[in-house]
Amino acid sequence: MGEGAAGDSHGWAAAPGAAERARSVLAAAWSCAVTAGGGREEFVGAHTVDEDGRVRVHVPEDSALLAAAICAPRGEPSAVLEFADVAPVPVRGRIRARLWLAGWFAPEEEHLVLHATRIVLKQPSGAVVVGLDEFARAEPDPLAVAEAQLLTHLADAHPDAVERLTRLVRPESLHGAVRVQPVAVDRHGLTLRIERARAHGDVRLPFHRPADDVGQLTERMHVLLTQASTASCPRVLQRQRTDGDG
Repeated sequence: MGEGAAGDSHGWAAAPGAAERARSVLAAAWSCAVTAGGGREEFVGAHTVDEDGRVRVHVPEDSALLAAAICAPRGEPSAVLEFADVAPVPVRGRIRARLWLAGWFAPEEEHLVLHATRIVLKQPSGAVVVGLDEFARAEPDPLAVAEAQLLTHLADAHPDAVERLTRLVRPESLHGAVRVQPVAVDRHGLTLRIERARAHGDVRLPFHRPADDVGQLTERMHVLLTQASTASCPRVLQRQRTDGDG
């Protein structure tokens, strides 16, 4: 689905690796689905994540999941946790990624702690198995928790800036576009969702340097907008605005 970087002038198109992306999905997720003992339960606001990526789920005492976890053989994969990464901005195909952690639960105080044996991250580009050690060492993107607020603010309060950023997109990627929305941001860059009448695709605008906090992100966005101001407006977009004004 991706359509590549916006142009050669940026020099690089760094993006988070699979382990970092998986940890970011986990850090930002508010809900999860748990399958164990032949049953499936949805939990909202019930899980926390340790520094090494271990997931702790607080379950009610009358939950069938709790009984299944206690009765399951130790060390044998018997549970799967699923997390969905949903774009905070209303766009087509809002699920940007899914993360599955398979393993076994161990009761610990008032929580069930998942000991993962297999981790799979699925994105539009395909599914990849994330190494357990790599996952434990990785850190979530520093913007992951703030991303939803950042994107909705950009889309709702600064549509003019989003339109200006399209000047950094190759004209052929904008052909047939009916709407462009910011769909993701991380320390490495901003991703725009280009929607057409019957399809959509993503274009990534990489930052000149990674942003480690919101303050640095503001500066990186300023650089992109400055570059966009000196770029020519794509003829395809000009024609669409002219047709729409008529």
